[in-house]
Amino acid sequence: MSKYESQIKMLNAPVERVYATLSNLENFRPILENAANNPMVAEKMKEAGQDPAQLEKLKEVELSADRIAIPAPMIGTIALNIIEREENKCIKFATEQSPVDANLWIQVLPVSTGGSKMRLTLKADLNMMMKMMIGKKLEEGIDKFADMLAMLPY
Repeated sequence: MSKYESQIKMLNAPVERVYATLSNLENFRPILENAANNPMVAEKMKEAGQDPAQLEKLKEVELSADRIAIPAPMIGTIALNIIEREENKCIKFATEQSPVDANLWIQVLPVSTGGSKMRLTLKADLNMMMKMMIGKKLEEGIDKFADMLAMLPY
């Protein structure tokens, strides 16, 4: 198993609110709908050299309290299921319908009366060839994902 960790992200919200938001995936529905229909998001994607037409795919994301399923080109649907919750500390996910077995942990800890910190850890079952091909992208991706979660309005 290959292990990738994000940098620690500081959040300006109490750990209870961060955990409550992240431990129920239904909370992401308004964020996805807003991003899919927001011209500013499309403009930022253009600036980053990405195709804003990809925003249409956000409408195909399936959400429940415990599962998110994302359509992936040439692969089909990749799903993450919450497999364990440790209140105000950790949320553990496992992949389903994925070409690679992986687990994701979102750890949150209080740092003061009003703030908290978060770290993401990804463990993926990669053979040597896959590790060479996508290891660096996973390393960068886990940090970008943590940045995105840190920007959410908790």
